[in-house]
Amino acid sequence: MSDILIVEDEDVIRKALRRLLERNDYAVQEASSVAEAQQNFTLDDFDLIISDLRLPGAPGTELIQLTESPVLIMTSYASLRSAVDSMKQGAVDYVAKPFDHDEMLEAVKRNIEAHSDAAEANGSRTRRKGLRGQPQLGEMIGSCKTMATLYERIKKVGPTEATVLIHGETGTGKELVAKAIHNRSSRADKPIISVNCAAIPETLIESELFGYEKGAFTGANASRIGLIEAADGGTLFLDEIGELPMEAQARLLRFIQENEIRRIGSVNARTVDVRLICATHRDLKSMARDHEFREDLYYRIGVVRLELPPLRERGKDILEIAEAILKRCCERLDKGDMHFSPKAIQAITTYIWPGNIRELENAVERAVILSDGEEIDNDLLDIDLELVDVSQMRSSKPKPASGSKPRREAEPSKPKSSNLDPSEDLSLEDYFQRFVLEHQDSMSETELAQKLGVSRKCLWERRQRLGIPRKKSSKSA
Repeated sequence: MSDILIVEDEDVIRKALRRLLERNDYAVQEASSVAEAQQNFTLDDFDLIISDLRLPGAPGTELIQLTESPVLIMTSYASLRSAVDSMKQGAVDYVAKPFDHDEMLEAVKRNIEAHSDAAEANGSRTRRKGLRGQPQLGEMIGSCKTMATLYERIKKVGPTEATVLIHGETGTGKELVAKAIHNRSSRADKPIISVNCAAIPETLIESELFGYEKGAFTGANASRIGLIEAADGGTLFLDEIGELPMEAQARLLRFIQENEIRRIGSVNARTVDVRLICATHRDLKSMARDHEFREDLYYRIGVVRLELPPLRERGKDILEIAEAILKRCCERLDKGDMHFSPKAIQAITTYIWPGNIRELENAVERAVILSDGEEIDNDLLDIDLELVDVSQMRSSKPKPASGSKPRREAEPSKPKSSNLDPSEDLSLEDYFQRFVLEHQDSMSETELAQKLGVSRKCLWERRQRLGIPRKKSSKSA
């Protein structure tokens, strides 16, 4: 059984969190301030400390310096800037309030297991200080669950000679994955040749890949090696392989099967030693069924398939990536130290980023160029929070079918007393529900979200899940 210390000055949150953890077989102690925690407990005895960021007296980040136990910081969206700073000081993670039970339990389990593994490897309690916000593999940044799985697979497949197919939306960083695989292979000291198949005209793709002999066609005034031959001994990365014409696919298949190529216009085959990594944003399996992509080639290039998640599904990684891009832009443009405002952080973590990391890079670079001070605000990122909320509301969850029953009946709309009894068996969702019911008649949606420390999208989603629809007669958001 793992031991957890909760440091939280708000009785309702502290006691509700304690009950949640105890129901899931954790041994829990609690304190209302850093001073009380230090006075009543030996901090290093805990497997995890969960602390609010803002506490009476010293902030929760003080605990990071007082113990080798991992510290998870609780914060609201309005103070995400401080949460980022706390992770730079050594906090292992942060959770935005109000949070649902599954989110908290997942964070607790993940961080206790990670700390336990580190302690076992080092033979002592070792805080994962500075791990967040740092590249996890090569130039890739992020530590969400999906990316952690991806890193492990890269580490396994890298040293092999297996052909790899990387699938992901445009702008997600597929070339970085290819480079990470190459750098972990025995070919790391050899070149990696990157080719965007969609950027080469269909009439030239074969000559670019396989090369040609002098006189092979009009304009071939000299022999030229192809990109596959240029990658001999190293790695060839074919991005957007789904755009290859059928003729080039047939030649590529022979290269994979026989490890040899024949230049256009030549009668002699050349043996090459090249590892192939491919990438696409298209569904090659469906294309193969529709005879738009060779099925035999699909199975040849997909020995190991890696899925790269879109930026919108990477949670807190979005902010880490934005911080890293900001630092890089400031250095390149000689702008000095800059930081995001709380409103900019909320915009970054709420926006769906259809262009993924490439779009984020453009937004941050534009903001750095246009900013006159050290703080980057939302307007410089050119992200409209209201439009973000509306677009996500329309696409997040389908409306219940006519006559269908909501998952949870709405509570009576009459105001409830705000004097919450800490001893009452009140869950975090109950706390959220009471606050909304009590204040929705006097506050707009934006004001409610700000008071709860969440985005309007999060507020809307919780309304749907808990069955608390917005009254038409209430104040417009």
